[in-house]
Amino acid sequence: MACKTISFFFFCFLFISIDSISSQQLSDTETDCSKRWIHIRRLPSRFNLDLLTNCSEYPIFDNFCPYLANHGLGPKTHNKSQSWYRSNPLLLELIFHRRMVEYPCLTSDPSQANAIYLPYYAAIDSLRYLYGPGVNNSMEHGLELYDYLQDNEGWIWSRNHGADHFLVMSRPALDFSQSVDVNPPIWGTSFLELPEFYNLTVLIVEGRAWPWQEQAVPYLTSFHPPNLGLLESWIKRVKASKRTTLLLFAGGGGAGSSPNIRRSIRNECENNSLSNSSDVYVNNGGGHDYYKMRKVCDIVDCSNGVCEHDPVRYMRPMLRATFCLQPPGDTPTRRSTFDGIIAGCIPVFFEEQSAKSQYGWHLPEEMYRDFAVFMPKEDIVFKGLRILDVLMGIPRDEVRRMRERVIELIPRVVYRKHGSSLDLRARKDAFDIAVEGALQRIHSRLKARDFDQ
Repeated sequence: MACKTISFFFFCFLFISIDSISSQQLSDTETDCSKRWIHIRRLPSRFNLDLLTNCSEYPIFDNFCPYLANHGLGPKTHNKSQSWYRSNPLLLELIFHRRMVEYPCLTSDPSQANAIYLPYYAAIDSLRYLYGPGVNNSMEHGLELYDYLQDNEGWIWSRNHGADHFLVMSRPALDFSQSVDVNPPIWGTSFLELPEFYNLTVLIVEGRAWPWQEQAVPYLTSFHPPNLGLLESWIKRVKASKRTTLLLFAGGGGAGSSPNIRRSIRNECENNSLSNSSDVYVNNGGGHDYYKMRKVCDIVDCSNGVCEHDPVRYMRPMLRATFCLQPPGDTPTRRSTFDGIIAGCIPVFFEEQSAKSQYGWHLPEEMYRDFAVFMPKEDIVFKGLRILDVLMGIPRDEVRRMRERVIELIPRVVYRKHGSSLDLRARKDAFDIAVEGALQRIHSRLKARDFDQ
């Protein structure tokens, strides 16, 4: 079939690439593939690429057709841009699939693989249950995939009962964790509640606190450098950026009267006229270090999704800010956390589920105090703790050290562009760390199972 549409073109490219990579005998002797072999399970296109043809069918959610450009990175922010795109976070599954065909340790023989990658676009498929005609059948999400895995070369799945398989999901686990016994259905599908998938390793943008198989990976941002020079150029810009704003919140919500953390943030910034201040005293040990700022507090209003595909709207203010506030919304985590890190802005969290207990592979928990600030939201909303007082009490030297650690994290949370240069591939990005973590988890799981037997 001719590749006439963007999705069919991508489909043809993917599988030509897979055939090419899988059939070769990995001539690069510098690549150590010991315990790193991955087999990409071939799935019918109805489980991935065909789903992209429905990109405009869920108006309640969004029309994501414009963001399929550049193999899912989205259109460039401007014509001369080499690293910045209007990326849609939903398309992380597609981008992950595209990157997997470049993975250096692919094998066409599943019996020789240490892990099996399922290129199933679970979050995109979930749209028909969340916003489309399948809303009353959401407990069936995933059953068609399971039946296919059982009926077609079923030994690949059954030999380890799925414990050596992994996939990516680009929506929070809350959207996939409805009980299969709920009737009538409420929000979400039941994919993660199906016993058939309990052994599956799931790389997801936000996991729950208890299931072992869920591991949070960074949200997709808009920064996708194609070579090391452009990554280093951006980091140089981040280091040189003048931090003329003390704290920034980029987001929506908080406009109502009910007490919540976003409302408290807006009150502190607006009602006390902090955003108009120009001179700030910052605690520096026993004394005070005096320096001027244009703003103490800045708010970038991202209500109604106006920021989602316009990184310029929030990245420029983040480059000017010392601290970026990351309050929870409908769920604990935010894409903004990773936008802020890319801008060198120190994250301020109000729930441990927002990052500390989520992204341990990419944001090591032992480093948490070195690059982030934590304030319990209850202390702010109900006990009168002022965010400004806490942040102004941090010594300037400590702020400088925290920013340095944030900047060190930038390469770890970026999904570099597919087809990137060899020098950039030598640096682990968010994709590399996620795959490495999945392999280690699967290895540990299988080793423990063998020991129990």
